[in-house]
Amino acid sequence: MEEQTKTDANAEQAAPPKPVEVRANGLSAWVRDLILIVFVFSAFLYFYRPVRVEGTSMLPQLEDEDRLLINRHVGLIHRGEVVVFLYPHDTSKSYIKRVIALPGDHLSIDHGQVWVNGDKLKETYVPQRFEDDRSQPEMTIPEGEYFVMGDHRSISSDSRDFGPVPAQLIYGRAAFVYWPMDQAGMVR
Repeated sequence: MEEQTKTDANAEQAAPPKPVEVRANGLSAWVRDLILIVFVFSAFLYFYRPVRVEGTSMLPQLEDEDRLLINRHVGLIHRGEVVVFLYPHDTSKSYIKRVIALPGDHLSIDHGQVWVNGDKLKETYVPQRFEDDRSQPEMTIPEGEYFVMGDHRSISSDSRDFGPVPAQLIYGRAAFVYWPMDQAGMVR
């Protein structure tokens, strides 16, 4: 009898442990997941905002009706970045353009060729078919303002028309095109 007890004990030790099932209450799991989704979505919207492009002044980079995310925390603005701002003459409208010159820069445009601080700007984002031959007398960009232009120069209404944009009107930096899906990617 004693031997049989030992064998049973050995058999119990050799048997693999049974898996432990963890089940959350259906309603509490659903509520937990919903709270997590709302938190993540809110955190995402704190940094990013979806916008829709209206118009073709940023072709070929951005097309009419493209959907993109803008980074709402602008920080330092660099030459060449694409920014979203309130139109200086009617702040109920928003524009999206590329930063060409920074505060304190000396800018001139000679028959479509942009010069910043005496150097010809290399604008690989402007295809030849979108160039124009407009000129702009030399100017110094005021402190706290940015000179912006559309990539489709021949149709863009930009700082050549309405002047440099005050920094306080810039509320986002274009980050990522998410629609249409075949054009999804970082904004350059």
